[in-house]
Amino acid sequence: MLSTAASPWLILLCLAVGAGYAALLYSAKAPWSKPVNYALAALRFVVVSFLCFLLLSPFVKTTTTTKEQPTIVLAVDNSQSVGLFTPPPVLSQTTAGLTQLAASLRAKGFQVETRTLSPGTRPARPDSLRFQAASSDLDGLLSGIGESYDGRNLAGVVLVSDGIVNQGRSPVYSEFSFPIYSVAVGDTLPKKDVRLAQLTYNRVAFSGNRFPIEAEIDYSGFSSGEASVQLRENGRVLETRRVPLTGSRRSQKTTFLLTANTPGKHRYEVVVQPLAGEFTTLNNNKSAYLEVVKGKLRVLLAGAAPHPDLKALRAAIQQNDNFALTTYLPGITPLQAQDYDVAILHQLPARGGVGAEVLAAVQRRKVPTLYIVGAQSDFTAYNSFGTGLTITPRGSQTDEVTPVLNPAFSRFTFEEEALRRFGAYPPAAVPFGDLRVNSGAEVALYQQVGRLKTQKPLLVLGGTPAQRQATLLTDGSWQWRLQEAADHTDRPEAYDRLIIRTLQLLTANANKKRLDVYPTQDAFSTADDVTFGAETYNAIFERIYGQQIKLALTDERSRTRTFSFTNSEDGAPLHLGVLPGGLYRYVATATLGGQPQQDRGELLVQEQQLETLEARADHNLLYQLANRSGARLYYPGQFAQLTQDIEKANAKPVLYTQEDLKDLINLKWLFFLLLALITAEWATRKYSGGI
Repeated sequence: MLSTAASPWLILLCLAVGAGYAALLYSAKAPWSKPVNYALAALRFVVVSFLCFLLLSPFVKTTTTTKEQPTIVLAVDNSQSVGLFTPPPVLSQTTAGLTQLAASLRAKGFQVETRTLSPGTRPARPDSLRFQAASSDLDGLLSGIGESYDGRNLAGVVLVSDGIVNQGRSPVYSEFSFPIYSVAVGDTLPKKDVRLAQLTYNRVAFSGNRFPIEAEIDYSGFSSGEASVQLRENGRVLETRRVPLTGSRRSQKTTFLLTANTPGKHRYEVVVQPLAGEFTTLNNNKSAYLEVVKGKLRVLLAGAAPHPDLKALRAAIQQNDNFALTTYLPGITPLQAQDYDVAILHQLPARGGVGAEVLAAVQRRKVPTLYIVGAQSDFTAYNSFGTGLTITPRGSQTDEVTPVLNPAFSRFTFEEEALRRFGAYPPAAVPFGDLRVNSGAEVALYQQVGRLKTQKPLLVLGGTPAQRQATLLTDGSWQWRLQEAADHTDRPEAYDRLIIRTLQLLTANANKKRLDVYPTQDAFSTADDVTFGAETYNAIFERIYGQQIKLALTDERSRTRTFSFTNSEDGAPLHLGVLPGGLYRYVATATLGGQPQQDRGELLVQEQQLETLEARADHNLLYQLANRSGARLYYPGQFAQLTQDIEKANAKPVLYTQEDLKDLINLKWLFFLLLALITAEWATRKYSGGI
């Protein structure tokens, strides 16, 4: 529909202007014939009238109506428990029933789509399903469907599952706005089974110390006898315990005591020997992953004066058993003469020369250092230490900022939950001025002012391989830990991890290695994409890039895989994909400046056994989901009834109407039409002998 922004009566004025212009131009005697004169006048009338009409801001309004058929989503729990514990004939009947259901619904005009627990994969056909997902998050599956189809014509969800949930929250505590037709698979009959439910242990042990590993064994169907529980390392049995299976209890605990000997990462396997008549042995073993260290890293925490930051830092450090903390305040506590592995200097160097003795000791011994600057900091002295950051403040002005992770910095890895916690931190004061990151330094955190993410550094790692140094540009981080503890039941895990990881990076690089290859996380799970980072240095220990690196990864069975990659300036890691659980050792080699270089280390991949822990299906959960949504529970032999019930729900197509407004002056073809008319008029006049 054509409309104008001005009064449509003005169109008559446009026509009058066009007619007047044509009459004025072509009323005089012309050298061409009258028919040609009338044609030229008509052309001029049309062009001028239309140009005047464009001044009225005309626009075209188009209305588009689309029809969306009702959609049924087949939400299939493709977890391992369904494939392992559902009888094969029942599973085949289920996949065949889903295929028939999809075909019947499409014939009735429904759109049918398939969703599974595996993110990013949507099987085109139900018969292409593979039950291999390592965990069951039914709430995530249903919530994801609700978000994807929000505002669309979703007629219902057919949920095929055994009702077992081992990740995320239970879906019965969520509200869903669509009918859920539950199809129950699995087996609800009680089974004779012994399973290793949980291992409890400390993840860090010190060489020479004894440490416990506590195993919790759950069992059902056994009222007498005993189970043999073994502790193994690299296939060798270290100890065996006998656990009685009494009818009065359904759970027993046993504890193994070990001595930490060889430093490094270790994997211990706890195995319950199979019993006669046991339904499955897939849940009879678990692995404990821990690191044996030579001794605690000595941390010096020194401040210019008492400050809330010191308490927050001390609390964060004391969460990790791998650190031994010493606190120093000038004039309050004496400086203990010992070799420290890493130092935290809070507002040191300070104005007035406070704490000069600790600064001298740190610089003389080249102790890796984390500087925390604040109102008392002496920036002139700080800039002389070669930390990788130069600070030129503008008076005493400050900015109020929160931390935001630098995505190009690969040596820190944080879960999405930790990044959300960063966003909830209260603003902290940082010096306002010129902040220059020097060559070779890396920014781990940027400053975020309100909702604006800036490129100003907040946490910088620099220095030299002989003395690694880092700088945190605020003395208000104590507010972050306090706020996080208040919001998350006294568990400020994101803040503590930030401090611990910074200290670990400082101490890990306190050497003169020219090749440094490392896993980007302390440990991965069998569901994670395993990634490695790499740093390379020239002969004078300046960072260099574009170096070819070979990585040989050897598992516990002495099988070796070789990878080759090039380190880049953007810090992109090497992706190895998912790996089986176990302890791996790696050797990295490269030729730097014509000289061969080598680095080696260990990698832990923790086995996930969530799907083997529970073999008994929970059909009651599926019943509750269906009942609350106004639907009912079905079994694999009732797909015909399910099809009829979906059709009886009488879902209707939905019509969507969309209006689109487009200014006539923006249509390019009109320009070329007017140009053609004007050109035709000019060409006719020239051909007929006119000007």
